[in-house]
Amino acid sequence: MTRTVIHFTDSADFGGAEQSLLHLLAGLDRQQWRPVLFHHAEPGLEPLLAGARALGVALQIVPRMPLGRQGALLSLQFARRLRSWQPAVFHAHLTWPLACKYGLVGAMLAHVPAIVATAQLFVELPYTYATRCQQRLLATGVGRYLAVSQAVAQRLQERFWIPQRRIHVIPNAIPVESFQPRSNPLPPALRQGAKGQPIILTVARLDKQKGHSDLLKAAVQVPEASFVLVGDGPERAQLEEQSRTLGLERRVCFLGYRQDIPALLADCDLFVLPSRYEGLPLAVLEAMAAGKPVIASAIPGTREAVVDGESGVLVPPADPAALAAAIRQLLADPAQAQRLACAGRVRVQQEFSVEVMVRRGAGV
Repeated sequence: MTRTVIHFTDSADFGGAEQSLLHLLAGLDRQQWRPVLFHHAEPGLEPLLAGARALGVALQIVPRMPLGRQGALLSLQFARRLRSWQPAVFHAHLTWPLACKYGLVGAMLAHVPAIVATAQLFVELPYTYATRCQQRLLATGVGRYLAVSQAVAQRLQERFWIPQRRIHVIPNAIPVESFQPRSNPLPPALRQGAKGQPIILTVARLDKQKGHSDLLKAAVQVPEASFVLVGDGPERAQLEEQSRTLGLERRVCFLGYRQDIPALLADCDLFVLPSRYEGLPLAVLEAMAAGKPVIASAIPGTREAVVDGESGVLVPPADPAALAAAIRQLLADPAQAQRLACAGRVRVQQEFSVEVMVRRGAGV
């Protein structure tokens, strides 16, 4: 007999958290579980919805439940929708600490037998004492928080006083086999921009969190390389203007949202992710799985994916000079770059495959 598990996201865009949700949906045992995805009507979610449809997941649009009194009232309507599906499990996917707040309240009002929340990211904000108390109270109705890294788990305990016994760490994961190292012809967009130069690839939403501005400043100091930025987001216009101002138009290519990430990874020389903060970045795991040397910020979460000097290189966040120096060092030392790349791929296979993630989740 199959049981229904309702996954809920209140996200408006497609990023690493949403890609991780797709990996989880793909790994579910359909003989035991019937997944349903509750989501809001957001154009930016189309990659998630298309992926869910391809997996045969039922989709349900629900109204937004904003923070405040209106959201609290709408949680009653949400609870009625939940009861009509009679789920055995309600699984909320949190893209920041206050995400899905009233969705979780609705699940409690609907008396869903098991309520789970995956915490993908912890954003440090000036949370009021009242907000922290509300989150602690909300946690009494959540059976288990699944933190994607030890860093996220620690923040949940420290900031919201969530008991350690309610938090289980299950790192993000990727389908490693989809990123087998390979050699393909360069896509036209890359071929035109590279002109024989090494290619530095970054895959991330164009958001301040990801540190693209620091990357562009670093690019000025690495004239021997071309930089390819994959992804879209609210900072795109500003970043394109910064690129022009820095005189980088011929060496920086903005590709926008792409679905051929394995092919792009196959033809880059280095992968760089200069984020200011992370939960546990999928983009880094994908680059490691593709057998590419990785340079990333030395920040919580990322430090759990990349072991500095062993499976990649970590540099201080918001430090373009240090980032540029690391890029130039690996470009100048192919043997070191290859050693890091090989070790990174082994690490992903052993610690961050979808099979490992599902196995860990089954033990919760």
